[in-house]
Amino acid sequence: EDNARTPSGVSYMLENRETMLKMFPELFSHIRVQPVQQYPSMLRRSLEQCAPPAANGNRPTVAVLTPGIHNSAYFEHAFLADQMGVELVEGHDLRVTDGRIAMRTTRGYEPVDVIYRRIDDDFLDPLNFRSDSLLGVAGIFDIYRAGGITIANAPGTGIADDKAIYSYMPEIVEFYTGQKPILQNVPTWRCAEKDALAYVLDHLEELVVKEVHGSGGYGMLVGPAASKSELKSFRAKLMAKPEYYIAQPTLALSTVPVLTKTGLAPRHVDLRPFVLVSPEGVQVTPGGLTRVAMKKGSLVVNSSQGGGTKDTWVLKGD
Repeated sequence: EDNARTPSGVSYMLENRETMLKMFPELFSHIRVQPVQQYPSMLRRSLEQCAPPAANGNRPTVAVLTPGIHNSAYFEHAFLADQMGVELVEGHDLRVTDGRIAMRTTRGYEPVDVIYRRIDDDFLDPLNFRSDSLLGVAGIFDIYRAGGITIANAPGTGIADDKAIYSYMPEIVEFYTGQKPILQNVPTWRCAEKDALAYVLDHLEELVVKEVHGSGGYGMLVGPAASKSELKSFRAKLMAKPEYYIAQPTLALSTVPVLTKTGLAPRHVDLRPFVLVSPEGVQVTPGGLTRVAMKKGSLVVNSSQGGGTKDTWVLKGD
């Protein structure tokens, strides 16, 4: 799946590397590991390159828009703003002024060119989306449509977060590039389709079933680990609202050693790479977030479900 709306976790990648450098400096003197510390500067350059025509000067003004201190990823919002050297703002710090979005400063309100937003679309503008939102900026979407500000990621990109969209990626890649994708997709059944639903219901105990709009490891079924009552309950959910779900085979995830109370033991992992896209090109960070399922035998690696993380090394070539 992809995380294109408010992608999280990059601060863990950076902090993991910082911790490893402090605890095991000798490793990095002998092993040619590519650095990841440049990610914040890469992110800032990528955002600046997306500045709208209304931007003034050679250095566009960038701000990180956060829901506030009660958001589970607030540390990351503050961390990235600090590392990029830009302002961290909340909705009440911004307002529409002379056809631009302006942020409150000690010198009054000053225009902002690019907003790295970390709030969902629904809460972005109470005049255009949820009227009860206290997190967004009234009128920001009108300024955005008029070309007065760049919002990254753009409103609407969350459609790529929908797990059903993942199943179309081979066709999307071929449509836009004229080439077959290099990486193969995990087989994915869209339960909204009659034949796919019939297959999933017949093989429910073998599959992993996820909500198309779900996140954090919630609302999913791991068939081989589910009880008979859980399978029965999920079968009813699938039959009631099949369009809410996709299914995939239960993959044999890779394992890495972790230190437990009884010594080293294997735990399942997955990898979240971080990719920046701007008019200047595509940059893939030479690292990533390796998420670890800390419970023995578990395939759920999400931090909200008790998962952990590990530093991820990409070695330099000769």
